[in-house]
Amino acid sequence: MAEKRLLTHEDMKLWEVSSTRAELTEFIETLAEGVRGHENTQYELPVSDNIEATMNLMGEIVKIIEKHPVMTDAATSRFGKVEFRDYLDEVEANSIQLIKDTYPTLTDDQVAMLSTYLVQSWGDKRRIDYGSGHELNFVCFLYGLTFYKQFDLSGTDSTNLVLKVFIEYLRIMRILETKYWLEPAGSHGVWGLDDYHFLPFFFGAFQLSTHKHLKPKSIHTEEVVEMFADRYLYFGCIAFINSVKTTASLRWHSPMLDDISGVKKWSKVAEGMVKMYKAEVLSKLPIMQHFYFSEFLPCPEGVSPPHKHTDEGDVELQTHAHSGWGDCCGIKIPSAIAATQLNNIQNHRPLPFD
Repeated sequence: MAEKRLLTHEDMKLWEVSSTRAELTEFIETLAEGVRGHENTQYELPVSDNIEATMNLMGEIVKIIEKHPVMTDAATSRFGKVEFRDYLDEVEANSIQLIKDTYPTLTDDQVAMLSTYLVQSWGDKRRIDYGSGHELNFVCFLYGLTFYKQFDLSGTDSTNLVLKVFIEYLRIMRILETKYWLEPAGSHGVWGLDDYHFLPFFFGAFQLSTHKHLKPKSIHTEEVVEMFADRYLYFGCIAFINSVKTTASLRWHSPMLDDISGVKKWSKVAEGMVKMYKAEVLSKLPIMQHFYFSEFLPCPEGVSPPHKHTDEGDVELQTHAHSGWGDCCGIKIPSAIAATQLNNIQNHRPLPFD
């Protein structure tokens, strides 16, 4: 059974030196190395049967989204749409069967563990939000499948897990973010890379690390961003941010991205992304308190017992309020997507994501 265990700063110290964290980090870095120098469409051949099967699973997720249109009045609130809960309920109800159908060689116990990560990959039902912790769950889902021999990182899968599967995951998340006005999971957004995501920048920097002409400062040139948005994850993320944060420059609403753009080489940005991901995601208690341990992600010895939950579903954390980062704390932060779309509705303009 998958369970949450990281409860205190002492737990985090054990986690940070654990083999579980090291192996998960190595997995993410292997995926990043697999796309070094590759454009989004330059996936490796042959595409394995399980990569194709995973793409079919993602297609089933999209079908579930289509069954849950937004019915509430868009002009009544800047916050998330409640229909998102119906979507997640159906994903959860179907997750076991979806995984069984996609990977028929897995045992029932393996499927059950993997389903936890798959369900958690799309956001939080109660808060109607999404953040880097949910994104991490999707990576754990892929890691578990690799652990159970469904993917082979010595072949083409290491590249195609990003260029086919993760890119499709990101596409689906953009649909969810814009359709249901998902809130950023906490208050870190403007000081981070993105209100929602980290890994597209991580993988995107590795994609660009061998490029002879594009420089990090190119993200400030609108024409360059538009030209390369579909070719590289990093530029695609910048284009998306620019489309929803239109009232100020990148320098004002995304200061960390602005700072990174001053680095001379993408290879240095890639190195920095590895360090930043370890520090800003894998070492943050407000994110990692929600991390699930399982057979393929074993809990380090000495860590706290499984979490107790309140009736509302939040973990009872005594130290949480003093962590300095409100990620996943239930603080309602209206998304820039919601603000942009609400403004368009009020001014009788078509929604930019329709």
